[in-house]
Amino acid sequence: MNYRLPTDVSPTHYDLTLLTDLTLHKFRGTVEVALKVVTDTSKIVLNVAELHLSDASVTVAGEEEAFVPVSQSIDSIDQRATFVYPCTFTAGSSLKLFIAFEGKLNESLIGYYEGTWEDGGQKKFYTVTQFEPTAARRAFPCWDEPSCKATFEMSMVSASDTVNLFNTPVISEEQYEDADDVHGLLRQASIGDWKITRFERSPLMSTYLVAFANGQFEYLESSFKSPISGKTRPIRVYANPSSIHQAKYTLGVTAKVLPVYEQVFDIEYPLPKLDTLVIEDMDAYAMENWGLITGRASHYLLDPNASNIQQKQAIVNIQFHEVAHMWFGNITTMEWWTYLYLNEGFATLMGELIIPGNLDTLYGSGFPEWNLDAAFIALHINDAMLLDNKLSSHPVEVDCPDANKINQIFDALSYSKAASVLRMLANHVGVDAFLKGVSVYLKSNLYGNSVTHDLWKGIEEATGFDSSNFMDAYISKPGFPVIKVTESEGIIHIVQARFLQKGTIDDTNTIWNIPLNLLTVDSDGKSSINKVVLKERSSFYAVNTEQLFKLNAGTFGYYRVMYTPERFRRIAIEAAKANSVLNTGDRLGLVQDAFALAGAQLMSLSDALELLTIFKDVRDYYVWSSISTALSNLINIWWEHAEVIDLLNEFRRILFKPIVSEIGYTYSADEDPDTSLLRTCAVINASQAKDEEVVNELRQRFKQYQATRDNSLIPEELQGPIYTSAVEFGGEEEYLAIKRIVDDPKTPTEKLAAIGAMCSVADRQSITSTIHYMTTEARDQDVPHFVLELMKNPKIKREFVAHFKENYDVLYEKFKDGFSISGLVQRVFSPLTSKKDWEDTKAFFEDGRDTSRYALTVPQVLVTIQENITYIESSTDDLLSWLKNWKKTQ
Repeated sequence: MNYRLPTDVSPTHYDLTLLTDLTLHKFRGTVEVALKVVTDTSKIVLNVAELHLSDASVTVAGEEEAFVPVSQSIDSIDQRATFVYPCTFTAGSSLKLFIAFEGKLNESLIGYYEGTWEDGGQKKFYTVTQFEPTAARRAFPCWDEPSCKATFEMSMVSASDTVNLFNTPVISEEQYEDADDVHGLLRQASIGDWKITRFERSPLMSTYLVAFANGQFEYLESSFKSPISGKTRPIRVYANPSSIHQAKYTLGVTAKVLPVYEQVFDIEYPLPKLDTLVIEDMDAYAMENWGLITGRASHYLLDPNASNIQQKQAIVNIQFHEVAHMWFGNITTMEWWTYLYLNEGFATLMGELIIPGNLDTLYGSGFPEWNLDAAFIALHINDAMLLDNKLSSHPVEVDCPDANKINQIFDALSYSKAASVLRMLANHVGVDAFLKGVSVYLKSNLYGNSVTHDLWKGIEEATGFDSSNFMDAYISKPGFPVIKVTESEGIIHIVQARFLQKGTIDDTNTIWNIPLNLLTVDSDGKSSINKVVLKERSSFYAVNTEQLFKLNAGTFGYYRVMYTPERFRRIAIEAAKANSVLNTGDRLGLVQDAFALAGAQLMSLSDALELLTIFKDVRDYYVWSSISTALSNLINIWWEHAEVIDLLNEFRRILFKPIVSEIGYTYSADEDPDTSLLRTCAVINASQAKDEEVVNELRQRFKQYQATRDNSLIPEELQGPIYTSAVEFGGEEEYLAIKRIVDDPKTPTEKLAAIGAMCSVADRQSITSTIHYMTTEARDQDVPHFVLELMKNPKIKREFVAHFKENYDVLYEKFKDGFSISGLVQRVFSPLTSKKDWEDTKAFFEDGRDTSRYALTVPQVLVTIQENITYIESSTDDLLSWLKNWKKTQ
């Protein structure tokens, strides 16, 4: 089947006029597309979905006659319209295609859709677009493929009391009367005052980057001065009037980063403005529309009176990521969705690590105290490997001919693995040289479309390094390597193989180029790093094994390292020292590798747990974050084994309670960010482990809030554990109080904390109430968060799996066209742990259901359940024995 549009004609420019009717929940519009005829044709084929078309006439440049089609058809499956005309248009000629269309404003979160916000108890409506990857066709007829770049001019007709937004700045705005209504857009429109807003022409761009919105928005404004041209451009953040005051931090970091990207890429930001629209209803977290970023309120708003480091980091990460796309993806766009990682991997690496991590040293104003390199390891490397350690994994560069099914590869491999292996390359060639290569790549493909080879060509031109050969296996093949290290006197032997979380190492024919980053220490205590690359299946290296050595120094490589248990312990003891030559990245790598190896039965779980005790006196947030993740994963696997859970919780209490006692519950704006983050981590873990003193403290704080409505004892960072403790150990009164917060939160982050608490209930009535609320009252964008939190609750898991199955058809119809359906399936079924679960899940998806939109997810889920079963069968005795023996020593 040919999934790509015919190339007989090519669009060069769109003139769009669109009327948005918030009263009738409809839109009507016209589009005039300038076409270049590539080969002789009498047929025009383009994308359209869920639109009613009423005209499709064509004129040839220099002629007055308009041709109407002799036949036209719409294929709702392939989402195409085909128009056949009574004449043949010759190659080289220019056409103007005119189409009138109309559609409904629904709440689908894709295409041109409708959202709501509350104003004094009154529901207000707004509209916004979400076109990536293939939903522009739901808003206007177009050539909806990334390589079909064109320029766009937009005119928006709307109610006079609303604001219109587009990729480019407004050039005029005036009243719109019947006399002006050339195309009859006001026919059947609601009664009221209308205006028309006209916008500047855009640069060449793909349809998925087109964006427009309409509503009663307000904005904050700043500007930035281009270091390249000296031009000053406005920066605005828009939001609804009740929350705009919480957008100040987002505005500030946007103004801060734009000139830095210009300097790094040596390419001026090409648009006259950059807006960010913060909205309440969105399937994705954010979208990099050129000149008009859109993003969820929960990821972009911050209480101006709060000192919430986690939320500040979240805003910086997501906005720096989206601004990176103004170059990666928007100026230079992947040729097809096969190369999605060229957009997302780069934006993740640049926006979440390289730029914010080096702002201070390179440009004098950054976030050096945030330890973003450790944050990157904790999140991206681990997330990627958890998906990539399965036979059901896919390559980063994944063949996806059908763009309608592309949503499912917006996953940890396209984002986190791609970013991780690019970080590995940057470390190997040097960050400065890497960035020069990136600049070469962008300049060579300005306003064009690129493939993987174009990137390697740019980096090779700047560095002289054969990046294509170095990176090939990481990009074109699934999976990643583990290197097994064995020792003899003065020599280590290293063997590589593919790592799989199924209990064995799969010996494939893939050979990875592995930058070993071998750290050694001499007899004087001085350390050095050898950047030797393992290019064979195995090799020997001369190392003084009496001294400290460690592979993958700093955890820059995308691979696991398997030492003997004795060597793991020796490295951990050194890493736990106050003035160690090993850094936070090394500590994280040790913990992550040990528990991954234990999960694959390549190391005993007891040896992995022993490592955690070595770090008990370390006060490094990211080390404790990795410990928290490791223990949470065990609890989520052994959730039906009461004795194991009790012992694991006791282990958590003894590890985390001393930290709570040491640093308390009080946050301050001037404290070290690591201390702030560590406090939150420790309180969460101690309360989840049911430490009586901590739980009572949290409950008391909520009781004071209930009695006085004074929330001064509920810092934003602790809303989650406070609300959850109140509900889990409280009654109906606390549950209803939390439900009121979900309905009317002061901030989006408070709402997420309250949703988590609603899902922590234990009694039958509240469980039913929470599931009913999720089904009937929650915003669609919040449903995945409900599912995630419900599946963390052992008292609800099985009941909710049954609920999901019973309501699958409804949920599928609601979420199938967006990004959420794959995640919902993964979140519901992956926590299951029995053979019967595996059989039932397999049967469920084989029972005539169309799983094509999440075809990659089903085998991943089934493998995960099998891994859980194997882990429990192989390690329960070892786990229980170690926990009981450790308890005796306390």
